[in-house]
Amino acid sequence: MTETTRNAGTTLSDARARAAFRRVLLHWFRRHARELPWRETKDPYRIWLSETMLQQTRVETVVPYYARFVRKFPTVQALAAAADDDVLEMWAGLGYYRRARNLLKAAQLVAQERDGQLPTDATALRRLPGVGRYTAGAVASIAFGKRAPVLDGNVKRVLARLFQIESAIDAPRTIARLWALAEELVPRTRPGDFNQAVMELGALVCLPKNPACSRCPVRRWCAAESSGRQHDLPVRRPKRRVPQIEAVAAAVCKNGRILMVKRPADELLGGLWALPGGPLDDAETHTAALKRHLSHELGIRIDVRDSLGTVTHAFSHRTLRLHIYRCTHLRGRLVPRRHEAARWVTRSGFERLALASLDRKVLRRL
Repeated sequence: MTETTRNAGTTLSDARARAAFRRVLLHWFRRHARELPWRETKDPYRIWLSETMLQQTRVETVVPYYARFVRKFPTVQALAAAADDDVLEMWAGLGYYRRARNLLKAAQLVAQERDGQLPTDATALRRLPGVGRYTAGAVASIAFGKRAPVLDGNVKRVLARLFQIESAIDAPRTIARLWALAEELVPRTRPGDFNQAVMELGALVCLPKNPACSRCPVRRWCAAESSGRQHDLPVRRPKRRVPQIEAVAAAVCKNGRILMVKRPADELLGGLWALPGGPLDDAETHTAALKRHLSHELGIRIDVRDSLGTVTHAFSHRTLRLHIYRCTHLRGRLVPRRHEAARWVTRSGFERLALASLDRKVLRRL
């Protein structure tokens, strides 16, 4: 489908219409904005932290993690001085762990090179590890009052309906168009409030399914609502089939302890702890795969005993089916050849390890 952009009523390409649109939306935001902890501060560090946590994660999930994180690391300097394991432990369960590692790297740069002060404009913010165009625009506008657009999933949906954009919003050409529209709309005064207002509109009113158009404060400017197309938009490209990975994990017991390994930093869930194991080769049995992984990667021989079941876990780009087996250590000195570390852990010691939600599910099988 080719891209079309149409406006109902007063066109938003008109300066007076844009001013009225902003005024109405900001008034609505003052009355209806949710009370969220990062909206109670102007501390750039805490706003940056919240925006990093909110990437691809729901608000209600983020709130308790944010509260725990700022108690542990209340300033950029406190975060910069933290150990990787401590940061990952506080992040454990939130997912997309590269965000946490980049946050730590960026905090160290800010502490060392900028005396703990974040850059104030979007261009400079984007030079920090893990800070993309959306996060840079959000921090620059909300924390520093700089005119910068934002474009997250909520904003894309709002703009696609406002301007009745019928091309796929995840296509590169359409994304560029949406950024241009977001930049046209963001005002010079109160840009942070405006950006939050558009995001809040998408979260509370302009919903993915069954948008509450009767409650929308800016419906008079919405082309999709005017033409009855609001339920059809936005359009996305067809989803590609998500591959399923078959893997095995070994709960190796020795003297009342269980073997745990720390994943390599450059791998999926890097830096977090897990049971040892890995993917199956073609036509390989579970037992053969377990013995291969533990021999080649840790230097030990095991006896594979009974099955503890299977855990299925969905990632953004794959689904993992992990088959777990109780094993015993036969011989060999533990030498991690691929992992960052390996250790024998008591059951009570699991709580002191940085674990992904996948591995918490796995350990519940023990």
